[in-house]
Amino acid sequence: MRIRHTTSRATRLLAVAVGVVTAGVIALPTPSSAAAQVYTTSQLVAVSDAVERSGVEGIAWHVDGTTGRVVVTADSSVSRAEIAKIRLSARGMAGAIRFERTSGVFTQLVSSGDPIYGSGGRCSLGFNAVRGSTYYFLTAGHCGEVVNTWYSNSAQTNLIGPTVDYSFPGDDYGLVRYDNPAQSHPGGFTVGDAFVGQSVTRTGSTTGTHSGTVTALNARVRYLGSGVVRGLIRTDVCAEPGDSGGPLYSGSTALGLTSGGSGNCRTGGTTFYQPVREAADAYDVTIY
Repeated sequence: MRIRHTTSRATRLLAVAVGVVTAGVIALPTPSSAAAQVYTTSQLVAVSDAVERSGVEGIAWHVDGTTGRVVVTADSSVSRAEIAKIRLSARGMAGAIRFERTSGVFTQLVSSGDPIYGSGGRCSLGFNAVRGSTYYFLTAGHCGEVVNTWYSNSAQTNLIGPTVDYSFPGDDYGLVRYDNPAQSHPGGFTVGDAFVGQSVTRTGSTTGTHSGTVTALNARVRYLGSGVVRGLIRTDVCAEPGDSGGPLYSGSTALGLTSGGSGNCRTGGTTFYQPVREAADAYDVTIY
């Protein structure tokens, strides 16, 4: 999901190349003994850290406790030399890595929910929140990084309010304050935690509402042109440019904020979400 931009700078910072995700194992030479090797949890965490230190962009990875491997998904921008670099980073534990390849490119997917506009681009509103008597909403941190003031219309004449704070990379959440008393801010959610296999729904200002399944937790991803974002919810829900920042939920349970991914809603995709509980706790706000 990304902001739809009208300025070259916003396009450079937030544009998302979206393609089809096809998780297939990359054919790489692996010693036959590696398949039978058992790795401890601490070893898998060490390998995951090593993957991050490789510095390769366009990859997402997580520890799969079921298979006892670190699953690394490489997008279409990642070369074979970079894959070899990732393996080298794990040194003697390269056998703990299982590679998958996806078409498309992992980038920030900006927007979801109701559209919000600023700096010539578009993101999406996530969940409304309150602290004391002040109302806010949560969105993606990479949206707040480049937009100071938000509006509810593309002409940017109907003020919503300013970006109060954001965290990106590392995390991907931002807080916007409602400064326009005429702007409505309905609720209906309570915060919860996602789990693997959970049925979830995402709403986006570009693609509307789509559903899917949580496929991994505590995923890390290094989007093209940005640092690593950690602790993400990974899903097989589709999304497209203009969906970042919006809500991931199950029924009335708020789960996450759309961060990034690859794919589209014609052929499918993979998307990542910032857990909303972390954002609400960081800002001491209550989702409603």
